[in-house]
Amino acid sequence: MIFLPDWLKNVLLPTEEPGVGSSLFLIFMVMSIGILIGKLQVHKISLGIAGVLFAGIFAGHIGYRLQEHLIDTLRDLGLILFVYAVGMQVGPSFFSSFRRDGFKYNSIALLTVFSAGLITYLLFLITPIGMDNLVGMMSGAVTNTPGLGAAKAVLKELETEKGHALFNNPANAYAISYPFGVLGLILMMVVSKYIFKININEEIVAFEAGVRLHHPTPYVVKCRVTNPFFFGKPLDDLLKMTHQKVIVSRLKHSGSSIIEAPHFHTILRERDVLMLVGLPEDVELATKLVGRISSDKLIESELHTSSKIFIVTRNKAVHKTIEELDLEDTVGVHATRVYRAGLEMLASPSLVLHYGDQIKVVGDEASLKKMSALVGNSAKHLQEPQLLSIFIGIMLGVIVGSIPVFLPNLAAPVKLGMAAGPLLVALVISRYGGIHTIHSYLNQSAILFMKDLGICLFFAVVGIHAGETFYKTFVTYNGWTWVAYGLSITLIPLMIMLMLARWVFKLNFIPLLGLMAGTYTDPAALAFSTTYYKTDLPTQAYATVYPMVTILRILVAQLLVLYFVK
Repeated sequence: MIFLPDWLKNVLLPTEEPGVGSSLFLIFMVMSIGILIGKLQVHKISLGIAGVLFAGIFAGHIGYRLQEHLIDTLRDLGLILFVYAVGMQVGPSFFSSFRRDGFKYNSIALLTVFSAGLITYLLFLITPIGMDNLVGMMSGAVTNTPGLGAAKAVLKELETEKGHALFNNPANAYAISYPFGVLGLILMMVVSKYIFKININEEIVAFEAGVRLHHPTPYVVKCRVTNPFFFGKPLDDLLKMTHQKVIVSRLKHSGSSIIEAPHFHTILRERDVLMLVGLPEDVELATKLVGRISSDKLIESELHTSSKIFIVTRNKAVHKTIEELDLEDTVGVHATRVYRAGLEMLASPSLVLHYGDQIKVVGDEASLKKMSALVGNSAKHLQEPQLLSIFIGIMLGVIVGSIPVFLPNLAAPVKLGMAAGPLLVALVISRYGGIHTIHSYLNQSAILFMKDLGICLFFAVVGIHAGETFYKTFVTYNGWTWVAYGLSITLIPLMIMLMLARWVFKLNFIPLLGLMAGTYTDPAALAFSTTYYKTDLPTQAYATVYPMVTILRILVAQLLVLYFVK
């Protein structure tokens, strides 16, 4: 037997009265082992981050414990970091997509969420299982971690208010139903393709055509001035007739080889060639007004005038419109496009710039150097996390999540909690940016780190705590029966969703995959769908419903506990 000094035993081995050091060691050990477990694949299916939960349950089962007063703090901290990062990640695309398909997607998701809640209530009526366990079973069956966190928080409040009342830990039922919830969702993603006789390639082509129709990207056309009306007129006359919806990024006078970035007062001549940038219908209108399409390739020359992309990182350029920056007069360049959160937008005068935006401009070399000084263009600054923005955002999220809403006949008020509060605040901040010099921009690496660290911390704490009684719960309550009940909560709402989406709304199968994963707030299922069907297109639908569904899952879990836990 290997000899270990007492101080090392206290850190490495299970103990009933752990210290802070041994508790922290345990958490990071469980997260490390859980991530390794999550990487194991069986037929392209893996547990992913959820492996941490099961590593925690095993550690708790064999006797490892956390210091009592650390459990709630670390669990809620992990949940807050996770949902805040999710809000920052999906916020920009959430608001833009909501305007077109958001109502339809969220209506379907709403019905699915309440279907799961209804089935849970029916199980409460026809089985001897208490709602404290059923709400955990529901959260696991729909793979919704924030719902579990909200249920645990409400149960804790009820225990405090009722004195010596003790409720079952819903994390045990969650852990039993969770893996089958993931497997059930993935199974439906595969089986539904055959049920509805889906041709994936045709669905992808149709979906991409729809996206281009509703969200056209800026279009570039070379145009020759042949309309006598514009001979000798300033360029501003053309721009006014197109209501400033077209940008003239380059101009080549007839008979000249010099390319310039024209100003509003530049005089147009017969057979001048213009480079027009705008949405397809606007560019088409401008071309008909001024003349005809040109095949002149000289205007594309980068010799005198070139295009370059700059990153907005200077405070003086943030939260200002392109018109307010007055780029033509102050710098001598034309802004043509702005790239933000994967979206390509026309650099219209009214567009407000956010920190981290990429703006494409056209101008000569001297003007481009001035542009860099104006907007910052520091890629290094983007790598620095905006800690002040994160801290203030989380503070506001905690405040929003703590606002009590009193409903009739409830023992305790309903709250958005530590999941929905920070999520809502993050969505708003990510969409509308920071305040003055406080920027909300987070690069993708920072968001992923924050999100994964948060969910790992949450899973580790919940798993270790639940592991203390997991085996006893499984044996006492016939765990396989609970698995069957959990699968009914998983599969029945999914079947309703699929029939409604395909037969009523005629929804394309590609966004339907994202809708299924988003409604079940399951990133593992989303990753499976994008890998199995070899397309990233489901991600947009996932982002569209994820925030609303997360909030609804939290509220449904709380209401079930408050109304039916005695």
